[in-house]
Amino acid sequence: MDGAPVGGGDRARRAAYELLRAVAERGAYANLTLPGLLRERGLTGRDAAFATELGYGTLRATGTLDAVLARCSDRPLSTVDPEVLDLLRLGAYQLLRTRVPAHAAVAETVGLARVVAGPRRVGFVNAVLRRVAERDEDGWLAEIAPRYDTDPIGHLALRHAHPAWVVGAFADALGGDLEETARALAADDSRPEVHLAARPGRIPRDELVAASGGEPGPWSPYAVRLPAGGDPGALAAIRDGRAGVQDEGSQLVALAVANAPIEGRDARWLDLCAGPGGKAALLGALAPDHGARLLAVERRAARARLVARTTAGLAVTVVEADGTVPAWREGAFDRVLVDAPCTGLGALRRRPEARWRRLPTDVPTLTRLQRDLLAAALTAVRPGGAVAYVVCSPHLAETRAVVAEAVRRHGAEQRDARPLFPGVPDLGDGPHVQLWPHRHGTDAMFFALLRRPPA
Repeated sequence: MDGAPVGGGDRARRAAYELLRAVAERGAYANLTLPGLLRERGLTGRDAAFATELGYGTLRATGTLDAVLARCSDRPLSTVDPEVLDLLRLGAYQLLRTRVPAHAAVAETVGLARVVAGPRRVGFVNAVLRRVAERDEDGWLAEIAPRYDTDPIGHLALRHAHPAWVVGAFADALGGDLEETARALAADDSRPEVHLAARPGRIPRDELVAASGGEPGPWSPYAVRLPAGGDPGALAAIRDGRAGVQDEGSQLVALAVANAPIEGRDARWLDLCAGPGGKAALLGALAPDHGARLLAVERRAARARLVARTTAGLAVTVVEADGTVPAWREGAFDRVLVDAPCTGLGALRRRPEARWRRLPTDVPTLTRLQRDLLAAALTAVRPGGAVAYVVCSPHLAETRAVVAEAVRRHGAEQRDARPLFPGVPDLGDGPHVQLWPHRHGTDAMFFALLRRPPA
C-alpha cells in the first residue's frame, strides 16, 4: 500500500477495526462480514481497498504481530483488553507491512483508540506503537524469530505468519523441502486474486472477461482472474447467477469429476457435501452435456438453501440430508463427489482468520468424518463408476491417509488423476493431484480419483 486514501483513512481504519472485533467477539468470518461494513460506512474504491488491506492483512499476520507487540509491551498481551489488543495489531500492521508513514500509522491508531477504547487507553497504545516503529519487520524478525539453522519450522512460522503446526503440515506435504515450503507460505501470506467461473451455457468466458476487466485463467476454460482490488459483487453476471466467485482450483476439481472416465451409463451424479454450492453449480451446468442430473446433498438447512439458490435453473436437485446416512440405494450413482469438510489449510489466504482459529486437535475429528463420507460414497457409486475425493487442504492426514484407508478397507481402486488436469504443470508423481498457491495460483486443493471395481 502507498498509504491511506485522502479523506477516507479514518473511516477505513474504523471499518478494519470493527472487522477485527467481529472476528474476535462473535467468531465472524471476515469475507462475509467486511462487505457489510464497507456498505455501512459508504467506503468504495481506494477507501474500501485500504480497509480491506488493513482488516485482512492484520488478521493474516496476527501471530507475527503479537510476537512483536509482546516485545514492545510492558505487560503480557494476555492481560491487555481485547479491544486494545486489536488496536495495537491494527497499528502494528500499518507500521510493519504497509507503506503508511510511521507518524500517520501511530497518530491515526491513537486517534481511533481515543474514540473506541476511551482516553485512558491512549497513552498505552501510543507507547507500544512508538516502540514498534523503532524497527521495520525484517529488523524485528532478526531479533525475535528462532534461528533457521536450529528451528526452521519456528523461523518460517514467524516470518510468514503461520502457526508452526501449519508450517509443519505444509512441509510434510512437500516432502520436507523447506525451501519450497517457504515459497508456499509466502504465496499463502499474500493477497489473493479473485477468481470467477463463467458457468457453461449461461455466459461465455470472453464476455465475462470483457465485463470484469479480468484475464482468462490459465487452466480452467471457465476461469477469469480479476485484477487486484476487483469487486465481483459489482458484476451483473455474478448477481444474476450466470457466473460465480470460485477459485480456479475448485473449478479444476469439478471438471475432473465430470471428465473422469467411467464404464457404462452416465446419468446420475451425486455431490455428497454440496455446501456452499460452487462445485455443484459447475457440475450442474456440465451435466446436461452428459445427459445427466446432479443430486446435491447438504446436511445443514441454511447451507442447503444456499446451494439451492446457487444452482437455481441448473440440472441439480438439492436435498437436506446427512451424507454418512444414505437415503438412496447402494450403487445408485455413476459419479460421486466427496468434497469433504476439512481444516481448510489450503484456503488460508482467502480466509485470513482461519489460520489462527484452526487447531491441530481439529484434525482427528475431521479425518473420522472424511473416512465415513468416503466410505458412504464408495457404497453409493455403482460398480465401474467413479468417486472423487476432494479437500481444500494439503495435510497428509486429510489427504493421502484417508484415501489409502479407503483403498485398504473398501477395495477401491485409485486411478491416476493427473490426466484429468490437462495442461496443468507440476503435478508430481501422482496418482493424486495436489494444487498449490505458489505453483498454480490456486488454493491448495487435493483431488484423488477412486473407482469401485465392476462386480
